[in-house]
Amino acid sequence: MIHQLVLAFADAVVQESSWQWLQREVPHLFVHLDVFLTDLVRDFGVWTYLILFLIIFCETGLVVMPFLPGDSLLFAAGAVCAVDNAPVQVGIMALVLFCAAIIGDSLNYWVGRAVGPTAFDGKVRFLNAKNLERTRDFFRRHGGKAIVLARFAPIIRTCTPFVAGVGSMNYRRFLLMSTLGSFLWIGIFVFAGWGFGNLPFVKAHFSKVVLVIIAISLLPIALEWWKHIRKKATG
Repeated sequence: MIHQLVLAFADAVVQESSWQWLQREVPHLFVHLDVFLTDLVRDFGVWTYLILFLIIFCETGLVVMPFLPGDSLLFAAGAVCAVDNAPVQVGIMALVLFCAAIIGDSLNYWVGRAVGPTAFDGKVRFLNAKNLERTRDFFRRHGGKAIVLARFAPIIRTCTPFVAGVGSMNYRRFLLMSTLGSFLWIGIFVFAGWGFGNLPFVKAHFSKVVLVIIAISLLPIALEWWKHIRKKATG
């Protein structure tokens, strides 16, 4: 699968059929992460640490990449560490991904802090100084809790550090909460995968387990959306 993806990305520049293959196969990657990571470890060995570091770094550090796998990837990464004679170890894996999450968060924060005043100069109607002050006020009052809880919500996890930077949240407080959130997020999912990912039932239904993890991860977003719709409906 790894070699096929690399070749397809190279060919996609000039061949329409390769784009069609990518559109068909890339969604499978999100569901069949066990196969993807097994191939990755087999083909790249200890370089798997670096590849997964980059994925988690981009998922948390680049506000334009919230679609990358997060929770499910961590679970699958833990599971592949439990395979007999695997060249990757769960302790090192957890530490590498923990560092990736913190560094990515910090980059996202500083990008938001740098572009915030410019983005909210009033040229765009809803990006004005009043909304910027509301954002800053929110992170002054609720920032710590928001940073920790956002770790467990896809998309929000990627956007929150950026917004915290835009809102000029105190960086030391942000870093403390980011470290706590990263520790909980990485620890829970990686070690859950390591402990349960290779149980016969889980291995036999791994794609379904991944879908359940994704559904649970999206649940907070769905609940907030439902509350917003109810509140709007009741006026």
